[in-house]
Amino acid sequence: MAAVDEQPEVAIQGARDERVTFWGGLSYFFREHPLGAIGAGITLVFVFVALFADLITGSDPTTTNASSSLARPGAEHWLGADFMGRDMWSRIVYGARISLVVGIGSAALGAFIGVIVGLATGYIGGWFDLIIQRIIDVMQALPLLVVALLMAAALGPSLVNTIIAISIPLIPQTARVIRANTLTLREMPYIDACKAFGYSQWRIAVVHILPNTIAPLIVLGTAKLGSAILTEASLSFLGLGILEPHPSWGRMLSESAAEYVRTAPWLVIYPGIAISLVVFGTNLLGDALRDILDPRQTN
Repeated sequence: MAAVDEQPEVAIQGARDERVTFWGGLSYFFREHPLGAIGAGITLVFVFVALFADLITGSDPTTTNASSSLARPGAEHWLGADFMGRDMWSRIVYGARISLVVGIGSAALGAFIGVIVGLATGYIGGWFDLIIQRIIDVMQALPLLVVALLMAAALGPSLVNTIIAISIPLIPQTARVIRANTLTLREMPYIDACKAFGYSQWRIAVVHILPNTIAPLIVLGTAKLGSAILTEASLSFLGLGILEPHPSWGRMLSESAAEYVRTAPWLVIYPGIAISLVVFGTNLLGDALRDILDPRQTN
């Protein structure tokens, strides 16, 4: 009977040992979370294309050529050319760089402010927490795109303003998640021990509480990356995002959807596929990270 009872413990220990090494952890991730591995692969390809856009494509995405206007996909232009003769392959590749900068920038800025707000309200509590939470309730009552539209219209279209406009509506959910974790952690015995040692409130909050909120923050940040990229595409589609001549997937759709969807469908298809793949990949990766890092998801 003892030998039978030891078998599950041996299996669990073997799984833990397998995840100790990098390749063992990678193998475990691919085997236990295949959809997450697909999402990670799509995301890594997207990051690689954005970082090495200069090497992947040899043409300038802003260079116009009247003789190549609305050229069909072929040897000279792999994905065709737009109405100004600009190579669509180059614009798709460089558009990945714009989406990466806006997505990571807005998600990071929103997470940074959300962490500060959530940590402060959760640890301080009292009337300060009550007032801030009512403001967050108002912000969460509006959809992300609506708030981003309002901010973009007020700030004006540009790369920096787009990042700020998208980061603002990302703050409330991050603040709520960090606040919930802070409320739980501040009642833990080790926090009482820190207070007994005479540690300052600032040190307790930043050194002993904040690091224990990193796991849910990573999950939330990865999930919000796709939302930020999709929101940037929506703002650019409406003319409130990235300005010309910088290539943006949403701007490409805006320029082509109405006039050229029948005569030059490749102008709409390829930017749409790029947006869909990136959002799909980041969402799959975010779901897998949630299953791994959130203990409540384990069986």
